[in-house]
Order: sequence, then structure tokens, then C-alpha cells
Amino acid sequence: MEETLKVLVVDDDEVDRMSVRRALKAAGISVQLFEADDCKSAIAHLQDNSFDCVFLDYRLPDQDGLTLINDVRSRNIKVPLVVLTAQGDEQIAVELMKAGAVDYLSKSRVSPVTLTQVLRNAIRVYRAEMQVALVNQQLRESNELLLRKNQELEAQQQQIELQNIKLKEASLLKSQFLATISHELRTPMNAIIGFSQLLLRPKCGDLSPQQRDMVERILNNGKHLLMLLNEVLDFSKLESGRLSLKPEIFDLSQVVKTTVAETLSLAEAKKLSVQVQNNLQNSMVFNDPVRVRQILMNLLSNAIKFTESGSIGVDVTELPDNQIEIAVWDTGIGIAPSDLKYIFEAFRQLDQSITRKYPGTGLGLPIVDALVQMMGGKIAIESELNRGSVFRISLPRQVLLSRTQNQDGAPKVSNIISPKKTLSKQPEALHLAQEQVQQLPRERGK
Repeated sequence: MEETLKVLVVDDDEVDRMSVRRALKAAGISVQLFEADDCKSAIAHLQDNSFDCVFLDYRLPDQDGLTLINDVRSRNIKVPLVVLTAQGDEQIAVELMKAGAVDYLSKSRVSPVTLTQVLRNAIRVYRAEMQVALVNQQLRESNELLLRKNQELEAQQQQIELQNIKLKEASLLKSQFLATISHELRTPMNAIIGFSQLLLRPKCGDLSPQQRDMVERILNNGKHLLMLLNEVLDFSKLESGRLSLKPEIFDLSQVVKTTVAETLSLAEAKKLSVQVQNNLQNSMVFNDPVRVRQILMNLLSNAIKFTESGSIGVDVTELPDNQIEIAVWDTGIGIAPSDLKYIFEAFRQLDQSITRKYPGTGLGLPIVDALVQMMGGKIAIESELNRGSVFRISLPRQVLLSRTQNQDGAPKVSNIISPKKTLSKQPEALHLAQEQVQQLPRERGK
């Protein structure tokens, strides 16, 4: 069904209005026609109705067409305007189009064909312009919305940055507090351990079995608490960048043997077999023996803690590029794949309940990870639930430490491991140490 168009003809000449009416009728266009003979009545029609097109005579009795067009636009009335001109008014019609008319048509050329063509074109152009205007309005609204969102995001970003600063300050205060309280608690704890050991010596007098059992409990719990305090202290130092390595030449095989021997009683208490496999041709390394022992002790303690039956072990092998691998394995409870990403998080334990079976601070593995990174090494984990775990640590045979400063002034340890680096560019002490490490196999072979 053809669309019925609402058209307004504004002309004070009845003959001209009739010509338009006849032409539209002859064209067969479905039209609801309205007529006005001056600007005032035209404005009244436009305010009361919504038209598809307006045919407008330039010369009207109360005002000219240009004034009418401006009045229509000032009232924000949206409608396509086609100017009907007399002979010689084409230049005026062009000016009217600049003011807002869509097209113009000479009255002498009014016919069903021309009027239909002008009407259709005017409606099509006007609707296209309205669509463009609508799209532009939507774009403006979208831009304004984006601008507001950007402003909100900037405000949120500033808030986040402020919160980050506060969190860093809180973290620094927390680390300082942990370091202070751990240090203060170590002194009385060492006294408790020392006096307990003194009471257990035979020369201090005989203790009854009940007394000896109580003193041994004090000693064992004191050692356990001291270990926890040392973990907290080390972690706070690592977090604040105040922990540094003290490398020296030492026998890695001997450190492994001694550390395993220290944990042997714990393994035997759970009836676990302990296996050590050393495949090093040259066991001399340049590293921090205290921190290497700490890494081994933490991993072995975890292996024993989480293994109820079976065995634990340490495998030491040589890797290419002057690297050494230390693998600590067990046949314990293992770690679920979904939990592997959490095990190096500080204070994180897979069982966080207060009734958990396995005690600890949750700092052992984060400390191991941080120390390995300080040494320029890497740590990898292989684990399967109820089958056991393997922690593989690869370390350079020689470490070179260079101390820099953070932006906040705290010292930061960075690692530079470069076996092929020109020795003349390294510190004299390390240069000498490297030569000694390289000469050790030849001296042992003599």
C-alpha cells in the first residue's frame, strides 16, 4: 500500500495552489493536502501537524519566504521546504536554499512529472539529512559518554595510584615491624634454647625422666619457634631488599651431605628412606653456602613434612653452560595442578584452616624462590597428587652480585651470571675466586 504523504502548500494565490493540487492529483500520488495563504496560518499548520513536505511561495502578504524559513527553523520544526518561484526569482530561491530550503521549482514548470520528482527528491534528501543528523547526534552523545567515562577512569586511576602508594607504605611498615619483632624475639628465644641445652648436660645434675622430657620439649619447641622467627626475619629482609648474598668457594657436595644429615632424624622418625645421588665431577662452587643450605633445608623439611611413607631424596647433577641442578624429591601427598600457581605466594598455605594437619608460616617456599632468583637461578616443580613432588633448582656455578639502589633508596640485589664475561671487567676478588674454582679439579687430580 502506497504511503499517504501530508503536504502543505503556502501561497496567497489561489490559482497557484490549485495548480499544485491538480499536478499532485494527476501524478497519482496519495496525498493529504493542506493549504495556507500567509505565514501566520502556515506556522499554525506546522505547529499542529507533522508534514512530509511544504511547498512555499517566496512572496507572501505578511512576510517573505526567507523570514518564514528562519521562523520555522527557529521553532525547531523539522520539515523539507521546497520554494515555488516566479520567473526571474531563481537567485532568490538559491538564497532560500542556503537558509534551509531543500529545493526550488519555478511555477511555470509545475507539472505532474516535475512536481512528483521534486517532491520525492525533497523527501528523500530530507530523510537522509535527518538520518545523518541522528547519527551525528548519537556520535556526539557517544563521545560525551566516552569523555565522561574517561574522566571517571582517570579519577579511578588516580585513586588506584593513591591506594597503591598507601599499600606500599603499609607493606614497608609491615616488613619493618616483622623485622623488628622477629629480631627482638630471637634474643630471649636463644636464651631459652641455651638454658634448655645447659639443663640437659650431665654436669648440671641429674634430671628425672619427667623433668628431662619437659626440658626436651622446651628445647624442641624453642628451636621450632626460632626457625619460624628466622623465616619471618629473612622474608622481611628479602621484601625490603636488605638481604644480601655472601658468596665464597665451598664444596657443594659437603653442604648437601651435612644438610641431609641434619634432617635425617626427622625422616627416621617417620620411617622414611633417604637417598642422595651426587653426580658432580667438580663439587666446588662460588656461592653463599649459608643460603644454599637454607634452600636445601627448607625443601627437605617440606619433603619430610608432606610425606607419610616412602622416601625422599636429593639428586645433584651438572648442567650445560656452567650450571648445577639440585633436585629434591619425595613420594608424598603431591600438589594439585590448580594449586601450583599459589605455592610461592607469601603466607599462602594450601590448607588455610586453623585445624590444618601441616603447620608452618607459609614462608619457606617464597624464601626459596627469592633466594634462587637472587642467585640468578631458576626453580621448577613437577608434582602429582598422591604420587609426590620434585623441586628442581638450577644455579650458576659462579655468581656475581652487583648492588644497586631502588628509587626509594633501599638496596636491591641484582644478579649477573656470565661465565664468558671478560675477567678484567669483573671485581678483582671474584676474578681470583674464579681462577681458584677453575684450578680446583686439576689440583685434586694431581
